[in-house]
Amino acid sequence: MNYKKLDMGSYQLHLIPTDRFKTILTRVCLRDKIVKEEITLRNFLTNFLTYSTATYKTKRELVLKAQDLYAANIYTKTYRAGNYNMMSFYLSILSEKYTEKGMIEQSIALLSDILFNPNFEDDETFEEAFHFLYSAMENAIQGLKEDPTLYSAVRMLENLGENEPYSFHEHGYMEDLEKINRSTLMDYYQKVLNHSLVDIYIIGNFDEQEMIEIIKKYMKFETFKRPKESQIIFHEKLPKKIKTEKESTEGAQSKLSIGCKIDKLNEFERNYVLTIYNFLLGNGSESKFFRIIREKHSLAYYIYSSLNKLDHLMIIRAGISKENFNATMKLVKKLMKEVEEGSFTEEDMEIAKNNYVTFLKEIEDNESAIIETYLARDLLNLGDIEERKKEILKVTKEDIMKIAKKVKIDTVFLLEGEMEDEGN
Repeated sequence: MNYKKLDMGSYQLHLIPTDRFKTILTRVCLRDKIVKEEITLRNFLTNFLTYSTATYKTKRELVLKAQDLYAANIYTKTYRAGNYNMMSFYLSILSEKYTEKGMIEQSIALLSDILFNPNFEDDETFEEAFHFLYSAMENAIQGLKEDPTLYSAVRMLENLGENEPYSFHEHGYMEDLEKINRSTLMDYYQKVLNHSLVDIYIIGNFDEQEMIEIIKKYMKFETFKRPKESQIIFHEKLPKKIKTEKESTEGAQSKLSIGCKIDKLNEFERNYVLTIYNFLLGNGSESKFFRIIREKHSLAYYIYSSLNKLDHLMIIRAGISKENFNATMKLVKKLMKEVEEGSFTEEDMEIAKNNYVTFLKEIEDNESAIIETYLARDLLNLGDIEERKKEILKVTKEDIMKIAKKVKIDTVFLLEGEMEDEGN
């Protein structure tokens, strides 16, 4: 797949021309070093910018304009990635092959209006947007406990590393929401524009030179250039003792979250060996966790592991009955030890590698996932899809055993259901 990275001065432009898709996807990504007290404000600002603009003063006007552009889809995503807070604006439009000439420029112009022309001045429509978004965010923050799976993971991360970025609530905090007003919103907007590291990704069927000129015309970032710090979080030491905490909740099913810290890794270990280790242990229906804890012993309704590579963390999540907690933990530790000792076959490794290659092939059919691949190149120095397919084949059994010794359980949190389910 063709890929070009262009230095536009105040931002990086990433072009991925392809005729595989009927749509063109643009992602404008703004990164800043994460600050706990700014998370809520950043989330609020992201939602505010896409609610209305100074040109399209209400949500309805903005939606109607997007409909005029052959149902252009504009959406956002804010999340933490290691030491940074990522704030992304997406624009998905039909290729001009299916619409008409000029639709790309008109659509990028609308995205520019959202980014650079916020609706701060019109009192009536500002207040309408502010109160609507405030109420929505208040409900989201206060409703965290209504999602037991998420709540269990959040509480585990809080205990895993107090004041570490991975312990911060991505959805925000009520005490910070209460401080937001027009003035704080405007000040933070200017801070984001002036200080964020900006990357613009565009994938689809377009003329490269024409797209470059359109982006130059409408993406008027004037970001202060500064050295880019690593987004990767390292742990000073691995745990010697497991911390366990339990909390009661209503409902039948208990939610188990286990946080594992990972020692420092080289790039090959982080990008490839760790991935196969995770597939072997807890990712998918052929993993040890699923086959033995879920299927053989029927201890869990579900169980899986996932990686936060930028945090050097592995997270294990399970839905269990509370009386199965000790047995489940015993088996989790046993299976992790088995991998460390090499108790898995070459066939197990082959299955894990094939599952990873299948995952990579699925990426090739998804525009957003392809963009994430090129973002990962920047964050983790991870290869493109073809490079990954080749590198994953180099992972050996000895590599897996070596990395297994670097993964240690640190924190266990059980959100304990008050009732018992009748069975798995």
